[in-house]
Amino acid sequence: MTTTAILSDDATTAAPPATPVPRRLLAVEHLDVSFASGHGRSARSNHVVKDVSLSLEAGACLAIVGESGSGKSVTARTLVGLPGSGARVTAGRLEVAGRSALGRPERSWRRIRGKDIGFILQDALVSLDPLRPVGREIEESLRLHGTTNAAARRAKVLELLASVGVPEPELRARQRPDELSGGLRQRALIASAIALDPGLVIADEPTTALDVTVQAQVLDLLAGMKERGTGIVLISHDLSVVARLADHVAVMQGGAIVEQGPVDQILGDPRHEYTRALLDAVPSAHTRGVPLTSAGRESMGAAAGRVRIDRPAGAPAVLRAEHLSKSYKGPDGRFATVVDDVSFELRAGETLGIVGESGSGKSTTAKIALAMLDPDAGRVLLDGQPWTELTTSQRRPRRRTVTSVYQDPLSSFDPRWNAERILLDALDAGAFSTAAAQRGRIVELAAAVGLAEEHLAKHPLQLSGGQRQRLAIARALAPEPEVIVLDEAVSALDVSVQAQVLDLLTDLQQRFGLSYLFISHDLGVIHHMSDRVLVMKDGRAVEQGDADEVFTNPQHPYTRELLASVPRVELAGSVD
Repeated sequence: MTTTAILSDDATTAAPPATPVPRRLLAVEHLDVSFASGHGRSARSNHVVKDVSLSLEAGACLAIVGESGSGKSVTARTLVGLPGSGARVTAGRLEVAGRSALGRPERSWRRIRGKDIGFILQDALVSLDPLRPVGREIEESLRLHGTTNAAARRAKVLELLASVGVPEPELRARQRPDELSGGLRQRALIASAIALDPGLVIADEPTTALDVTVQAQVLDLLAGMKERGTGIVLISHDLSVVARLADHVAVMQGGAIVEQGPVDQILGDPRHEYTRALLDAVPSAHTRGVPLTSAGRESMGAAAGRVRIDRPAGAPAVLRAEHLSKSYKGPDGRFATVVDDVSFELRAGETLGIVGESGSGKSTTAKIALAMLDPDAGRVLLDGQPWTELTTSQRRPRRRTVTSVYQDPLSSFDPRWNAERILLDALDAGAFSTAAAQRGRIVELAAAVGLAEEHLAKHPLQLSGGQRQRLAIARALAPEPEVIVLDEAVSALDVSVQAQVLDLLTDLQQRFGLSYLFISHDLGVIHHMSDRVLVMKDGRAVEQGDADEVFTNPQHPYTRELLASVPRVELAGSVD
């Protein structure tokens, strides 16, 4: 399907318009991108972008949405001359920032990247230079493009960092990427991309690693740039972010655009079944207790799909935290309290969601609950018995009771091991009398999370993002735990894969009676999954209670601020 978004090229022969015609920043017609693989008779072409046509004017935002592998990121990279090694790019027309991009040499691209086209990548840890402070990296783009006064460059760097929500910009500018949280790295990358105020910004998942308040600040920043005439191409799997910023939306599936048009029409009255499936997969208040995918609804049955299982009020606490505190020495030499007198309990079979901004202490609290960190004060009880007070050797027999799943499972897997070896390592070898029994348990675990037996022979890099997260969940299930700590376990997944994983977690919880400590900056995910919610700010628990009560009747000003910062997508026929 080939259509044109935003505005047409048609000109009128009547009198000149009262206002200037907007400047065309992007004109793409029949774009194809393919990659060659193999040699000789086995050579073939992998066609990843197929007959894509797009258009964008100054002061407008075009969002490209779709699942991982849909071709949206390759499209974005092609627009800045970085389609990838071995790419074959053809198009009837490919004009970016007023210039033809077909056959443009790399030297020419370097002159316009940053100055005329800003490119914001998702993976800030890879994109930023690990050997120099982030302030120096931002300053370098200013120096290369003509800001010769060193004092002016440094002042501009601090201004940029502050504008994207970086606290203490003077301190952060002196730090290297590995000294910053994921959210701070992403903000520094955004500051670098917009340093020269380019006329066109291509943003590939720019808010994925950000909590809702910083996300709102970055979206306000991008919206302000749009109002001043900047054109924005937004690549995102977060449809609420798309609803907040985009004017037009192009939906990609399998490398092709299946639907595009004004944002209100695409999100409010989608015509294509794939678009409708993406919208149905968005977790929020109105999806609580309802599977997000058709497969989830079928597997759970009609009754289970309508009603969340009520937890008995007197269910025992499997995990109880009492007055936890933890401090660290910061890069400035001062001690900072990151967890401050936090108490909570997690009951059998329930989900406790923990929310808060980056730096609120939620991940440190989780590490203490896992006994990966010792608290400076307070304690954690597991099944009513001491947990954090034990020595490492004393905890070892009970270590398998509490497991974890993280945002980036790839970094937690040994890349030399295939999926079967990863699951084998997580099993209690003494529980199996034969290798066949052990193998049978591995196959059973894989099936429980929706992985086929053929996936067991693959290494992590050969699996998709969703398959890797399923493998991480299977590994967490292997010791038959009571509690699983999920720390941003779905934040890096696109909306449809995220929906599949959330349905899987709900199904596993109901089948095995698991308790989840669920940490996320995505309030829609938290409301969808949680029975109760704990809200953290500056290391303290400022509010906690029943999920519906906290979300519909927040008592603390900070909770109200968090909820007010959440971008929303209004679905046809629903009330959010």
